[in-house]
Amino acid sequence: MLLFIAFSYAALAGNPDRAGSNGAAQLLINPWAKSSGLANAGSATITGAEAIFQNVSGLAFTRKTEIMFNTSNYLVGSGINVSALGFSQKVGEASVIGISLTNMSFGDIEITTTDIPDGGVGTFRINFSNIGVSYAKTFSNSIYGGMTLRLLSERLANVGATGVAIDAGIRYVTGKRENLRFGISLRNLGPPMSYKGDALAVQVNQNDQPFTLLQRSDKFELPSQLNIGVAYDFIFTESLKLTANGNFASNAFSKDQFMTGLEMNIQERLAVRAGYMIENKGNSTYYSGVTNAWTGLGCGFSVMLPLNKDGGKFSFDYSYRSTNPFRGIHTVGGRLNL
Repeated sequence: MLLFIAFSYAALAGNPDRAGSNGAAQLLINPWAKSSGLANAGSATITGAEAIFQNVSGLAFTRKTEIMFNTSNYLVGSGINVSALGFSQKVGEASVIGISLTNMSFGDIEITTTDIPDGGVGTFRINFSNIGVSYAKTFSNSIYGGMTLRLLSERLANVGATGVAIDAGIRYVTGKRENLRFGISLRNLGPPMSYKGDALAVQVNQNDQPFTLLQRSDKFELPSQLNIGVAYDFIFTESLKLTANGNFASNAFSKDQFMTGLEMNIQERLAVRAGYMIENKGNSTYYSGVTNAWTGLGCGFSVMLPLNKDGGKFSFDYSYRSTNPFRGIHTVGGRLNL
């Protein structure tokens, strides 16, 4: 059923004429270092709490307990910071629950009005956040699936918007050494949002009588997205593995995207990765993602340190994404697998 829905949705998505007409665009910003270092190409391979972002079925691969925190210096020079916290816990033999919290802050912004265009009367803050509660299950040795319920909040001064979204994903693993994987996910499906608050009220005078007019904010849609991913492991030795990743992202309010990435894993101690994204220009011609700040290149690495004989690890993750303008996106974080 999910496959049918996914491909039906693909026929409707990828409409660049609707670009800019949606809201809650922060839902498409990857706050995690490991997957962003692959240029978001790992929808068929990402596992643990980080999988809640792109394909929640990967949550089912949580070994026992995982805790992770990442922070991003987003568009260096813009003053934007993105922080993310993830937690996943295996319950029973085949089920995993997870929680993710993402917060996007923009620093202090000068207050200006039509009467005071130069500011000087104080500052205000903008805060975008979302929290996701997820469940994933292992249905067999080959099939994994999961769902996420996400609550959204956008706040600035005395106006804000709240909403809800649902993600769903599946993964299929095959091959003699389980080294071929396919993944499909639908993200950010939910009702329209709108802003409400005192900031939408305007004081006017009519016939020397004061009136308060409350303006209504128009509704906006969520940035729905379909991901179809594939990955293959080239296993050279027990301690050396190269994973090739590919992903197609169909966006309801922007151009479709194609991502590809490679990850080299050495003795489960060091992983080095790089990826690239291109956008669909139309008429079967593609070019790098120059219609948004991210120009397509992503790279990064992970250093994994053993904690105990049971397989527990601590990992340090880093990624860099190139942008134009600004000076790129740097993401760092740590993962604790118990």
